[in-house]
Amino acid sequence: MIHVTECPVCNSTAFKSLFICKDYSISREDFTLIQCEYCNFVITSPRPTSGELGRYYASDNYISHSDTAQGLINKLYHFIRKITLRGKISLIKKYSNNPRLLDIGSGAGYFLNSCKQSGFAAIGIEPDTPSRMRSIQQFGIDVHEESELDKLNSSSFDIITLWHVLEHVENLNNRMSQICRLLDSEGIVIIALPNCSSFDARHYQSFWAGYDVPRHLWHFTPQTIRDLGFKHGLTVFKTLPMHFDSYYVSMLSEKYKKSTLAFIKGMFIGLISNLRATLKQNNSYSSQIYLLRKTSK
Repeated sequence: MIHVTECPVCNSTAFKSLFICKDYSISREDFTLIQCEYCNFVITSPRPTSGELGRYYASDNYISHSDTAQGLINKLYHFIRKITLRGKISLIKKYSNNPRLLDIGSGAGYFLNSCKQSGFAAIGIEPDTPSRMRSIQQFGIDVHEESELDKLNSSSFDIITLWHVLEHVENLNNRMSQICRLLDSEGIVIIALPNCSSFDARHYQSFWAGYDVPRHLWHFTPQTIRDLGFKHGLTVFKTLPMHFDSYYVSMLSEKYKKSTLAFIKGMFIGLISNLRATLKQNNSYSSQIYLLRKTSK
């Protein structure tokens, strides 16, 4: 197990224990969340080593690497995915009609396939070999191993996307440096992340499905992603809500609590979470999309 001793956002070495979360998806093991006392960044620590992490993804229960549609919640996930894919393509077209696009953490390949169908010059990076090979075989898309990131030419992409990926990356600062190197001077980074300061996160606490330990190594808020971006010369210039995530995450959280009527309760909490974020206008949705560009000098 690895103990994090320095905050990757602010470099502080002062932490406090937050609470213990269980891996409800696969291992049923307990993991501790700690919080930086200076910038409030939340971290899973101790966490499995690089060699150990793979087994925490190796299950059909881990839906982003699987096409399973068993159960109501998984069926809902696949239905929502079709809708959100259209939204992602529409968002990208607002900034570039024919972008050179890099999708880091391309998973099952559905987003990259949508990019291909839209005529984008798009390639993907996916570290999980079965997911990578399956996406290539199913869609005929251009996907590479993670080691290829260091071989790509500098300033070669107009759009770089990480859809619920950055929270899985072991070395945050190295990945952010890679992104900055690969991004064109006028390019945009699009990062989707769970928000552990949202109403549903605070409501469910250790049961919140957005923590997804130990696969999620880092747990962001709007402030901590702004701070991390600033550290690497990137500025968040727009934040967008992911409205569907609050419902899905809340239903999954109710399932973890073994609640009766988990679907109804989850829908209710998801609705409350969205309404509170909308009324307060404080960028506190369950999951959010952050658009970043290189900071003007």
